[in-house]
Amino acid sequence: MSAAVAPIRGLYGSDPRFLSPAARFLADRNLLKWVIAITAATGALLEVIDTSIVNVALPNIQGNLGSTLAEVGWISTGYACAIVIMFPLTSWLRDRYGRKRYLLFSLAGFTAASALCGVSTNLGMLIVARILQGLAGGGLLAKAQAILFETFPRSEQPAAQAIFGIGVIAGPAFGPVLGGYLTDTVGWRWIFFINLPVGILAVIMTMIFLPRDEEEESGESRVDWAGIGLLTVGLACFQTMLEQGQEDDWFSSDFIVAMAVGAVLGIGLLIWRELSIAYPAVDLRVLKYRSLSAGSVYSLILGMGIYGVIFAVPVFVQNYLHFTAMQSGLIQIPSAIASACAMILMGKLSGMFDARLLIAIGAMITVSAALMLSHINPDTGAGSLFWPLFLRGLGSVCMFLPLSLATLGNLPADKVSAGSGFYNLTRQLGSSIGIAIITTLLPHREAMHRSALVERVNPTDPQLLSRVGGISAGLARHSADHVAIRHQALALVDRLINGQAMLLSFADIFLYVAIAFTASLPLLLLMGKGRGKAPVSAH
Repeated sequence: MSAAVAPIRGLYGSDPRFLSPAARFLADRNLLKWVIAITAATGALLEVIDTSIVNVALPNIQGNLGSTLAEVGWISTGYACAIVIMFPLTSWLRDRYGRKRYLLFSLAGFTAASALCGVSTNLGMLIVARILQGLAGGGLLAKAQAILFETFPRSEQPAAQAIFGIGVIAGPAFGPVLGGYLTDTVGWRWIFFINLPVGILAVIMTMIFLPRDEEEESGESRVDWAGIGLLTVGLACFQTMLEQGQEDDWFSSDFIVAMAVGAVLGIGLLIWRELSIAYPAVDLRVLKYRSLSAGSVYSLILGMGIYGVIFAVPVFVQNYLHFTAMQSGLIQIPSAIASACAMILMGKLSGMFDARLLIAIGAMITVSAALMLSHINPDTGAGSLFWPLFLRGLGSVCMFLPLSLATLGNLPADKVSAGSGFYNLTRQLGSSIGIAIITTLLPHREAMHRSALVERVNPTDPQLLSRVGGISAGLARHSADHVAIRHQALALVDRLINGQAMLLSFADIFLYVAIAFTASLPLLLLMGKGRGKAPVSAH
């Protein structure tokens, strides 16, 4: 066997019979590992984009299928619940069915479910198809990252993770743009059909280039059905509570209370069971590695902050600046492009510097971006958002890539898959928690600011009287009813107060993000440096 196959020896063994002729050809030229990286990253990109691409099409789907807004929201909720359930099960499924077989099943299932979404004739069929899409594709993100850690030597990990990170970071920004374009031009069904050629290509690449599984990789170990059931109940209830909480006014709703009880019982019993049996479906013992536990907590905060800002900015520009969904996505493209370029640069720097230092720099850049956004004012426009969003993209890259290396890079090779599942789960849950917090805080802060502004409005204030007089004079050109004119002028002033209250509430949110990232910096002391000797092979 040629020396070129050595980099993948720890994952697939040294027997060239595990490689197809095309894979052996690439391995001899030291290219196989990079094709594997692109194949894995393609699958991860499908999952990440589909998390956000659907949101902009929900109003069109609602009208087309004759559903209410609350009903159509389950298209996103069902998908999110399925994904978080699959993250922790990725390692067990990989061990039971084999790496290549599980990845092929995930890609083929995701592609087939995408086709089913596109041909759905009613809301129920679409929700079921989205759940199947999430169940099939839920392992793609964690599996892709595990494959990269298991395939590449330590010296090439930064470059490999950069390929993976481009999709994870840029996907949420490009998803709404792509979704808005497809919905406006060819219809909402194409946000699902667009997955078919990419999914089929990923399946073909996996079949050709990924070495086949060794026989001992898969087995007929006992199935922890109780653990899987508790995991499903606990995480599904928790994710549903986060997705639907604000809409149902949180714990004033019996449904949300039931979801909270289900989450506490399900997750609590899951932890007890998985730590007390010899064949757990979810390997919680992997959290004994300090770098993984600390990195997962920081990943939760990163998900809350980074994806919270990604969520809040489009809401702000649509509600305050009255942008369309397409326009709100377009203003984030420079940030996404900057992230992709910075990811390539970080791929070179991450192996040279302490990962904790790079994460701290990224956190401070993100804090700077959040503080800039917290100074939004009535004159804020698309141009004013360029630099804050540019810095957000740069900061997220500086944190994401080194954090992955610091969290997973020091794990033994046989623990990387389980560790990657937890790590990606925390980021996904962090995103959901962050969005839930933002959607809850925004109306409360807006109401508080409105109350404070109204208290300061004095009916005898010369500036207020001058503003009402100016508005009334303008309205008088079109009407002679002075009473109606005054009411309209006061209504416009009230609208201005509401707009200012909304502006201040968004400023508060961005300030809270800055505070959260600053307060989380001590966690970096518990992580690894992200450099050192490669993990010990499991084989």
